[in-house]
Formats: sequence, structure tokens, C-alpha cells
Amino acid sequence: MKKGLLLSVIASSFVFAGGVVVPPPAEPAPEMWTFSGQLAAYIQTGDNWGTGDLFDAETGYMNGDFGVQLRANGNLGYGFGAGFEVSGLTTFGLEHEENPWGAIQFPSNPVQLNAATAGYTAISATGGWISQAYLTYTIDNTTVKVGRQELPKALSPFAFSESWAVFKNTFEGAVIVNTDLPDTTLVAAYVTRANVTTGPMDEFREINPDNDVMMLTAQNKSIENLTLTGTVYYAPEMVGGEDVMVLWGDAAYTMGDYYAAVQGGTITGDGLPTETTGFGGKIGGTFGMFGAEVAYSSVDEGTVAIHNLGTGIKTPLYTQMILNQGWIKTDADTVVGRVSADTEYGKFAIAYDFTTYNVFSGADNEYTELDVTYSTKVGENTELFAAYIMQTDDGAGSKTFGAQTADDDTQSTVRVWARYNF
Repeated sequence: MKKGLLLSVIASSFVFAGGVVVPPPAEPAPEMWTFSGQLAAYIQTGDNWGTGDLFDAETGYMNGDFGVQLRANGNLGYGFGAGFEVSGLTTFGLEHEENPWGAIQFPSNPVQLNAATAGYTAISATGGWISQAYLTYTIDNTTVKVGRQELPKALSPFAFSESWAVFKNTFEGAVIVNTDLPDTTLVAAYVTRANVTTGPMDEFREINPDNDVMMLTAQNKSIENLTLTGTVYYAPEMVGGEDVMVLWGDAAYTMGDYYAAVQGGTITGDGLPTETTGFGGKIGGTFGMFGAEVAYSSVDEGTVAIHNLGTGIKTPLYTQMILNQGWIKTDADTVVGRVSADTEYGKFAIAYDFTTYNVFSGADNEYTELDVTYSTKVGENTELFAAYIMQTDDGAGSKTFGAQTADDDTQSTVRVWARYNF
């Protein structure tokens, strides 16, 4: 039976050595444990909307992390499996002696924290946490995964593990994947808690206090080259003691080297003063070593933003770039163009965002972002990434960092990271 994309995504992190969902053996299999991990170095610096200087740890923001992650995955026999992952972070000592703005703000300081302590001094603490710990069970075309785990955006567009920082955030709950229906993958999830990508990473908070969040995703690929995905979230008594529901859909069509997709949905509930509606589309393709794409999104002024409910940061929108989420996910219209070149020396890419929004000052404002990125692999196990991000915002004067107000309508940021996988 042909399995859908979602099963492939979740299976890659779901079960044992090789990452393949298999039917349970008739008797306990020989011990099959695999061990892996990564070392990561991450640094970011910026001028903080004119309040500081790029590459100056005293006046701007310049923060770094070194991280290590260790994993173990095993086949327990009779269809059962287990996975464990521990993560740890420490800094390069680039943080401020004290935080002049009080509380840490995103995106002004996107370093992951180990502990829930205010101010930059918290970042200097070395610490770790159990980032994943789960059990799996597979029978025929159904796989169940229970415990602390990653959730991919393709499976769960409003509660997913974000990959932009040193390590991904994770969730606690249960996920069931079934492929009994022809060309169809069904995914059900029951999610309770999550840590936030910016930290504190060792603190797992309830997504929906006093209740949990339930999700059902269905993906169908019956029509050649067309993938249809629909997702429903149900959060009992989440806002004002009333239930909240998220409906989100995605349709993607590929034709050789070209593709087109549309997405859209709504966040609704009796306790919401205003429902939120968002939609978008993208078209693109590859032309030899080059790639190009144009994407559009529109979100109205609803009460709940179109973003990751587990973290409150990134969005499922096609127009998501490195730092633009705060401007595109509510009361905004956005156009993004992307071009890339995949060369023998690595991948070079440029993306440009133009957004009109109302979220900060209540009046029409314009926001732009330019992302210039480079990524490559060194040998089989090492990945390198570098980015320069320039943002402009004619409503920047309405943004504050504690007691300090932005001095400029332009911000520059540099992000560099390296990962060694073993």
C-alpha cells in the first residue's frame, strides 16, 4: 500500500534503526539499538533597531550557544520501540553583563535558554534537559507514538517543532498514524505540553491550561501529482472558558520541475472576540541549478494569530522567512520572492519580503526583509549555515524593549551556525 507524505515524515523520527515503520515481529527481535547525536555551534548578532551596534556585545546584542545532543533508539520486540534524547547548552561568554531592557524579547535575542531566569545572565548558565522520551508500537498499517517527541510542521501546522534555533522544541502527547485507506494517511494527536524554542528549554508548559489540544490530519494523494491535506484542532475552554477550533487546509500540485500550492483556514470559537482567517499561495520551480518562487499570504485582524500554538513564534504560512513572523501572522498582507543557486560550493539564496500590516501601531505600515543565506556540507557529517538579514519597518518607533524604544526603522542581523552529526 502506498504510504502518504505524513507517514514518511513521522516515520523518519518515529521508530527504530533505519526509521522504517514495520509490522511487529512474531517474537522478540535481537537487541537493535542505535546511537546518534550532534554537536552545534550557533551565534547571532544584531544592531537591535538602532539601539546598539552590529558585532558589539556591549551595545548591541551578540549571543552564542554551544550544544550537544545524544540519542538512542531501540527495537524492544513485538512491535514496540523506544527513543530517548538528551540535550545540553552552554554559551561562548558573549552575553551582556546585564540586560539593559529588562525581559528578553524576540526577535531581539533568539538564544535558547536553559533556565527560567530574567536577564542575560541567565544565558551564561550551563544546563540540559530530556528533549525526547517516547515509546512506539506498530501493528499492520498503524503506528502509535506516546511521550515527549518532535512534531513536524507537515503533520501538525499549528503545533510543530521549530528548527531555526540551536535545537528543536518538543511536545508531550500521543500520535497515531494510519494508512489503511487507499492513498490516504490519517494522523490523530493528543498534545498536552511543550517547551518554547527560545527557552527555558527545560520547562514544559501546558499549551491549553487545564485542558489539552486534539488534532486530526488527513492527507490524500489519489490524484496524480496532487496532495490534499486538511487539519482540525480542537482546544476545549482555551479562551474565556470557551472552546477554540482551528481548521486549516493545503493543496499542492507538482508538474515536473514546477509546483503550485494554496493554503488557508480559520481559527474560531465562541470565546473569541474576532475569528481569524488566513490564506496564501505559492508558485515556483527549478531551472537547472537555479530555483525561484513567489509566495503570498493574507491574515485578517482576528484575536488569535496564525502561528505555532506551542511556541507562539513561527507560522505555517508560505511567506515565513527568518525573522518576519511578528509582522505577517496577524492583520497583514505579504509577498515574498525567493531565488537560489545550488552550486558545487554550496547553496546561495536570496529572499525578499514586502508586508503591509497594522499589528503594532494600528495604522497601515510597511515592513520589508531581505535574507541572504549560504549553506553547505563539509564532508558527510558537517553542515554550515550563514545568513545576513536586513529588516525595515516604518512602524518601528512603536516597538519598545523594556524602557527603551527603537531608534531606527532598520535592523541588521547576522546568524551563523555549524552542526556535526555523528
